Amino acid sequence: MTGPAPSPLALTIGEPAGIGPEVLLGAWLAREAQGLPSFYVLGDPALIAARARRLALDVPLVEVSPEDTAAHFATALPVVPLENRLADTPGTPSGANAAGVVEAIARAVEDTLSGRAAAIVTCPIAKKALYDAGFQYPGHTEYLGHLAEEATGRPATPIMMLAGPDLRTVPVTVHHALNEVAGSLTRQAIETAGEIVARDLAERFGIPSPRLAVSGLNPHAGEGGAMGREDIDIIAPAIAALREKGIDAFGPLPADTMFHAAARRNYDAALCMYHDQALIPVKTLAFDDTVNVTLGLPFIRTSPDHGTAFDIAGKGIARPDSLIAAIKLARRLADNAEKRAP
Repeated sequence: MTGPAPSPLALTIGEPAGIGPEVLLGAWLAREAQGLPSFYVLGDPALIAARARRLALDVPLVEVSPEDTAAHFATALPVVPLENRLADTPGTPSGANAAGVVEAIARAVEDTLSGRAAAIVTCPIAKKALYDAGFQYPGHTEYLGHLAEEATGRPATPIMMLAGPDLRTVPVTVHHALNEVAGSLTRQAIETAGEIVARDLAERFGIPSPRLAVSGLNPHAGEGGAMGREDIDIIAPAIAALREKGIDAFGPLPADTMFHAAARRNYDAALCMYHDQALIPVKTLAFDDTVNVTLGLPFIRTSPDHGTAFDIAGKGIARPDSLIAAIKLARRLADNAEKRAP
């Protein structure tokens, strides 16, 4: 006897004027070749159909509830309609679409926390279009953290990880100007990130004893204080605190020697001190196969590592590779979490 089918993945439409709708279409078309698990899209069926016609893609759609996804996935792209309509204007974002974009994210969280979906995969959003419509959160991840806290009544600390086939990196500070990074970096932020990363690598990635390499901030990890004291005064004490908690963290390491093949064999994830220090190596190694994973939430969320790509939206040249990788990883993490559930 076989048990019930696993819950499907919930995919959000993202910014309608970007490439989100077309990479969703491309992922569904690749479902058999890529062995993709069942998923549904939270979006506007009319917009998705219009984008398919624009790109001459033969993708039948079916409006479903999440529970009906598996029954239709093999023959049609399942879509759970939003209350807010979305306009298909490739390359030209509009604040008029903001309500639908936000609704899709909120409903994906609700579906996942209720068990109707196993995990969330989000297509990229355009923050300025949302800001212009009154969106109050710095970005996608912060909004997901707010929704998690609102639903559970418990604080959430979202941590961004970029996961590729050969490297996982985590920026401790994220969207900070470079001249603000040193002033924003704290021992507590490094400790918190290290604890969440170690926990989620064990519970969701199935790595029993995760090893965390921690980068320095300054060239040569500060050269003994000659190039700044942040590595001595902030990063090293944070690493010592993580080790006292039983976490296999080591460093601070010079960032320019952390990412070659031999070095990568010594750790499961790299904690980096700022955005580009983390994102440049992982995207250079595997731009099309790298996935953005949000750790520290009571649900699983992955996303492609690219943006809205307004310049190529509607032209039929966007590749679904990163979305396909995000779908596969979301399913794997959900399955790992389910195995650990009591």
